[in-house]
Amino acid sequence: MKTVLITGCSSGFGLATAQHFLEQGWHVVATMRTPRNDVLPASDRLRILPLDVTDAASIRAAIDAAGPIDALVNNAGIGVLYPLEAIAMATARAVFEANTLGTIAMTQAVLPAFRAQGAGVIVNVTSTVTLVPLPLLSVYTASKAAVNAFTESLALELAPLGIRTRLVLPGRSPSTRFGENARSHMQGELPEAYRPMLDAVVANVRGDGPVTHAEDVARAVWRAVTDPAAPMRIPAGADAEAVAASLPG
Repeated sequence: MKTVLITGCSSGFGLATAQHFLEQGWHVVATMRTPRNDVLPASDRLRILPLDVTDAASIRAAIDAAGPIDALVNNAGIGVLYPLEAIAMATARAVFEANTLGTIAMTQAVLPAFRAQGAGVIVNVTSTVTLVPLPLLSVYTASKAAVNAFTESLALELAPLGIRTRLVLPGRSPSTRFGENARSHMQGELPEAYRPMLDAVVANVRGDGPVTHAEDVARAVWRAVTDPAAPMRIPAGADAEAVAASLPG
């Protein structure tokens, strides 16, 4: 029976993905910065471990405790929705530490075992804003676009070793904690010139129309892990699929 390790499982996409893999009969190592035993149903195929993807010791401890795995899903991350001129550089660095360098560090940590077993899948969750950018998300978009490039380059490096990498790109998802997460990083004073833009972007995120549900992401991750013929970039959610279909080529 196969095992997947998923980061950022306390809520949203990570939680739904852990539930989906459990339902499909996999062993699941669900990680989160502050472990909670009440978010997933009890199962002898489930382990919940603490993990901070920005801390090398935490990564090593989680990988050691998890034991052999067949797939890694890099889902953990943070958002920031604010004008660039009002974002503290410390906040920008924190976004890249979690979203970009955290993904790189987790991937690096599993590669020796994947190489030894001649198999493994790494799925990185990014965003459709890397395809069609939105204002006030420049730092977040840059951190996720870097993961896209990292994943696609790494695929060429690892394919001869029997290891696959894939991307899952969700659209807007008002049901996740992205908005709450992003607002927590609104530390600088907002210049009034940006307020209409901020109000419009927030209204768009919360508005009507197609959205991405956590279950959409879970199914897309499942496809990325289990289908060797899956494309490199897999949109997740009705809005994400519409964005992908609108792009040339």
